[in-house]
Amino acid sequence: MAQDTFEIIPFSPDLKPYFESINKAWVTQYFSLEPFDLAQLENPEQTILAKGGEIIFAKIGEQIAGTVALIPSEPGTWDMIKMGVFPMFQGKGAGQLLGKQILEIARKKGATKVRLYTHTKLEAAIKLYTRLGFVQAELECGTYGRCNLKMEISLK
Repeated sequence: MAQDTFEIIPFSPDLKPYFESINKAWVTQYFSLEPFDLAQLENPEQTILAKGGEIIFAKIGEQIAGTVALIPSEPGTWDMIKMGVFPMFQGKGAGQLLGKQILEIARKKGATKVRLYTHTKLEAAIKLYTRLGFVQAELECGTYGRCNLKMEISLK
C-alpha cells in the first residue's frame, strides 16, 4: 500500500460500485438483502443523496477500504446507515475514521442525534459504535427485518 493512513473522500459516481459491493458483501454474509437495501445500494443518488444525505469513503493509497452513509430521518435526527469495510481493511481503523467523520458531518447538518440499527451478532460493529459514543436505545418494532438493536448518540 502506498501509504498507511486512511483518507476520507466524498461520494462520486465512480465510487458507486464500491458502495454497493462493500455493503452487499457484508449483508449477504450475515443476512439477506431487503428491498430497502437494494434501493439504497443500487440508487444511492435518489435514495440517500437527493434526500440531503451523505456518503463517504475511506481510502488508503488508491484502494477504497470502506464506506458509510447518513440520511435524515426526522427533525434533528439522522440515521447512520450502510457502514461497511472490506475484510482486508477491518481492524485497521477505517471504520473508526468513517464513524467519526460521518458524526462530524451530522453535526454540521444540524443533527442533535444520530441513530443506527444493527444486530447483536455483529459484535465487532457494536464495539465500534460503542467506542464512537453510541448507546443502546429502545427498539421500535419492524423498522428493519434484520435488526434487533438500536443505538444512538446525542450530539448536543
